[in-house]
Amino acid sequence: MHSRSSLAAVLLSAVAVLLLGACGTQRVGAGAPTTTEAPHWQRFAPFRVTAARLSDSGRALSVDAEVPGKGKTCARDLKAVVTSTSERTVWVQVTFSALTGDPHADCSKTATGTAKVRLPSALGHRELSVDNDTTFTADDAGLPDLRLCGDRGCHPAPTGCTPASYDQAVAALDVPNHTSRGEERCDGKWLVFDVSSRMGPACADGEAPGCGASLGDRWFFRAEKSGWVPLARGTKAGCADVHRIEPAFPAALCADLPALRRSN
Repeated sequence: MHSRSSLAAVLLSAVAVLLLGACGTQRVGAGAPTTTEAPHWQRFAPFRVTAARLSDSGRALSVDAEVPGKGKTCARDLKAVVTSTSERTVWVQVTFSALTGDPHADCSKTATGTAKVRLPSALGHRELSVDNDTTFTADDAGLPDLRLCGDRGCHPAPTGCTPASYDQAVAALDVPNHTSRGEERCDGKWLVFDVSSRMGPACADGEAPGCGASLGDRWFFRAEKSGWVPLARGTKAGCADVHRIEPAFPAALCADLPALRRSN
């Protein structure tokens, strides 16, 4: 999520870093030194948030975060602040202070610190978004610990032969945005469908030669606990592309599939 390398260099020099919100905090990470500065305290976001817990009827929040851990100048004043709320989400920002430019600091070690904040109201069924890149939920969690949500979100659609599940299968692929999905063939355990990705110049269809070009791929999946897992891709007719990798893929789902061609 965030680089663990060269921690000491990060806190010993002025670096080009990612700004967080409007608070002026910086993301700890590798960057090129700019100008030499006198030592001064500066706020950073932690390397990562690892856990979150609730108490006091869902209003008292504790967040565990990984920060530089050796030396009093490496990390202090770890705190969490509620930045916004909605009917679906509570946003929290976690920061700590570090002394940058200190030639004697050794910040190559890491440690876990805990920041606490009181929520304006109980979290309930809303999601908790920490630093905009880590999400937790109380749903199906072993309270008081919150459940860390995965790449498929906090409430992924059950893996099966449904449009919502197919959408998550597309999301698992390394394909461009706005890729379209063709007809699906699914039996609950195995899935295959074609995807079409727009190629060529950015112009309206038919505006010039090549504007309507697209590239088609066929993807084969197997259902796992984590969702649809891509097995193989290809353009050949039938089951050749998938059977080379997974012979157990049912021929009934792929035997009569035509070969794919690029459209221009």
